[in-house]
Amino acid sequence: MISSQRGIALLIVLWVMTILMATVLSFTLMTRAESYSTLAFKDGMERQFLAEAGIERGIAEIFYRSVNGAQMAILAGSGAWKTDGTPYHGRIGNGQYTVRLLDESGKISLNALTDASSLILRNLLMNLGVAADAADGIADSILDWKDADDLHRLNGAENDYYQSLARPYRARNANFEALEELLLVKGLTPEILYGADGKKGLLDFVSIYGKANRINLNAAPREVLTALPGSSAMIADQIIALREATEIKSTAEIINIIGGANAPMAAYIAGQSNASVICSIESIGFKDLEKRGYAIRATVALDGLNRHRYLNYRSPAES
Repeated sequence: MISSQRGIALLIVLWVMTILMATVLSFTLMTRAESYSTLAFKDGMERQFLAEAGIERGIAEIFYRSVNGAQMAILAGSGAWKTDGTPYHGRIGNGQYTVRLLDESGKISLNALTDASSLILRNLLMNLGVAADAADGIADSILDWKDADDLHRLNGAENDYYQSLARPYRARNANFEALEELLLVKGLTPEILYGADGKKGLLDFVSIYGKANRINLNAAPREVLTALPGSSAMIADQIIALREATEIKSTAEIINIIGGANAPMAAYIAGQSNASVICSIESIGFKDLEKRGYAIRATVALDGLNRHRYLNYRSPAES
């Protein structure tokens, strides 16, 4: 009887110890998971703050450029940042940020697009891999989307097309309010807009800001320079090489580069005088030697000497 009671007591003790061990193990795993989660959240917030620091630095450099960009003599290391997407780096503690400024005047302005300047858009689409007939359709449809009438161009689309869709809607018949609105335009797919298979999309080269229909040579991406009438990859590379050495003040400075292409290109290009006060800022925050970071993309307009406003702000953004 005593032996039986001792056996039962031993079993109870073993069960209690098992339950306690399971509880301790569960608590340990939960604590470990919470610790990793907290650490990951902390690292993520640090990357975000680093990216935000990059945005603020970018805004400061835009102001500096607007005040000092026209100076003839520049002290070494104090020159204004370029607005052609050149990456600049900064470091804070054990973190760093990479910032790129992109003047919106270097992109194709959709809201300033005309039948004449749409040739640049057609060329750009074809350079991005879009078939010629599809590029014609997209360019005409973009013009039809924003004009005030219901008369469609040869390859375009108006309300009669959009109302016939399974989920009908109407063309805006006014200026674009967001680049993503392009997905509503006939022929424009997410692959064309955002890019696919490692290729860039149209989104990187068009803008809804500004009313100028001339491309700023100091800020235009290589893809836009190549899409200019009469241009080529070689001419685009020569223009980029020139602006890396000095600001292009006027189109007269590149006549030797563009040569016979001067006549068709002249109506679509401008020098520094065409620079806008609207810039996009892309900032990525990293910790230590990380290769991936937190990205923020903002579009900023200068309002006077010491004021600015955000036209767009994405956090996080695609990097």
